Amino acid sequence: MSDDPVLRFEAVRKSYGGQLVLRDVSLSVPAHSVTALIGASGSGKSTLLRCANLLEEVDDGAVFLDGEEITDPSVDQDAVRRRIGVVFQSYNLFPHLTVLQNVTLAPRRVHRRERAEAEAHALELLARLGLADKAREYPDRLSGGQQQRAAIVRALATGPRLLLLDEVTAALDPELVGEVLGVVRDLKEQGMTMVLSTHEMGFAREVADQVCFLDSGVVLEQGPPEQVFGDPQQERTRQFLRRIVASGRLTPGN
Repeated sequence: MSDDPVLRFEAVRKSYGGQLVLRDVSLSVPAHSVTALIGASGSGKSTLLRCANLLEEVDDGAVFLDGEEITDPSVDQDAVRRRIGVVFQSYNLFPHLTVLQNVTLAPRRVHRRERAEAEAHALELLARLGLADKAREYPDRLSGGQQQRAAIVRALATGPRLLLLDEVTAALDPELVGEVLGVVRDLKEQGMTMVLSTHEMGFAREVADQVCFLDSGVVLEQGPPEQVFGDPQQERTRQFLRRIVASGRLTPGN
């Protein structure tokens, strides 16, 4: 159905070495929406994203993409990953390839697009994200913010149904954070469906359609940002946000 969520977690559980990292997580991500995952380090945010892209196998429960259970063992995992773009905090650009070559690698090798078509689309995306003059540069000639924007372009180049962003500003110097967040803000305006884990609370409050607070592998609270940040229902959420406000990473109020 057209109103089905793009991504849905149903009672997902995941353990590492006997330690339960995700505890019966259920969550739906509507089309053209932004879901922000917040919580302390180790709360399960990155693991949840990795389960969505099948980089981690769930122990129990199920993950659905456009209504199809992608955690079913019979599913072609490579076909699923072709529909999902992922951007990590560490960029993961190939240092021996130019930015253009990095961006066109998957469209050419995986999606079998002609070189001219792939490069034309890549150059259009690079221009849109302010990297038109960096297409022939190698990653080590770019700033951290430029490398992260290039990584986002690479994820977009395959035309993903869903974009997962895992702490994409964590490795950046503070002055470079804004330019990457600006790109995410623009993608939201263009209707891209995104799930992002972030420590940038002010940005999550501004850009997200729903915010999910994870604590010890449990989605303890979820709702629109004005509710989660402005009127949290759980004491643990209030405690977490008080610490964030005290650290200066979030201003009080709605």
